[in-house]
Amino acid sequence: MALLVLVTLLWAFSFSLIGEFLAGRVDSEFAVLSRVLLGTLVFLPLLRWRGVPAGLRVGTLAVGALQFGITYLCLYRSFSYLSVPEVLLFTIFTPLYVTLIDDGFYRRFSPVALLAAAVATLGAGIIRYDGLSEDYLLGFALLQVANFTFAAGQVGYKHLMLRYAGQFAARSTFGYFFLGALLIALPSFLIFGDADRLPTTSLQWGILAWLGLMASGLGLFLWNRGACQVDAGTLAVMNNALVPAGLLVNLLTWNRDADLLRLVLGGGVIAASLWLNARCHPAARLAVRRVAG
Repeated sequence: MALLVLVTLLWAFSFSLIGEFLAGRVDSEFAVLSRVLLGTLVFLPLLRWRGVPAGLRVGTLAVGALQFGITYLCLYRSFSYLSVPEVLLFTIFTPLYVTLIDDGFYRRFSPVALLAAAVATLGAGIIRYDGLSEDYLLGFALLQVANFTFAAGQVGYKHLMLRYAGQFAARSTFGYFFLGALLIALPSFLIFGDADRLPTTSLQWGILAWLGLMASGLGLFLWNRGACQVDAGTLAVMNNALVPAGLLVNLLTWNRDADLLRLVLGGGVIAASLWLNARCHPAARLAVRRVAG
């Protein structure tokens, strides 16, 4: 779980950076494309082209298209309709999708994992609910597509790595992940992008570089590696740990008003959901099949 915690801290800055400096200023299609291209550059030199099974290659392409391509296009578009707090609020449903999709792969139902995800969702809701804008429905719909595809990508990658465990180092095939995202992001920019809304300041370019190289390139790789090392309940709960982390960064960095009592209460509920899952989930049967590489 250490990798998931590390990436949560890394990603905690992303929502505020996007909302404060990019949303409404930089074309969302270009912002996503730049992150995909930079992430691709990180892993392209490591990419193994020969001897990779077609299932692993195509599966990783599909996971990248879902978890990065579609997810981030919907996420960036949602900032046009939602505030940063609302975006954080509407991401709290991701754990439910994680557990349901994972159960679908196993053709089973795990009530403890689903309960832990629901408790984590409640905790995030305690932290973030403070009323909604009137025109939030489209933003909400975009976020739910993003939540679902992000969840599907995480779970899909985990099962893909379990199927091909030990055959290749993960870093040698993760470039296909970004190539899959590129299959979505490039056509989207060419069709819907606005060339008149490219970054105009060094700060905006710097934020895109950080998001592409660190938050996307390094972050997505480490997050997916971490997802392979935990059970579905823990993965679901960790998807909501970003809410208190993101709010804390927003509070400390931009001095935005935040209800500290709700932050503590909600964070405690999320921590309790981790305990519940660790205590009650049959992890010995399902979990922590560590994947080499």
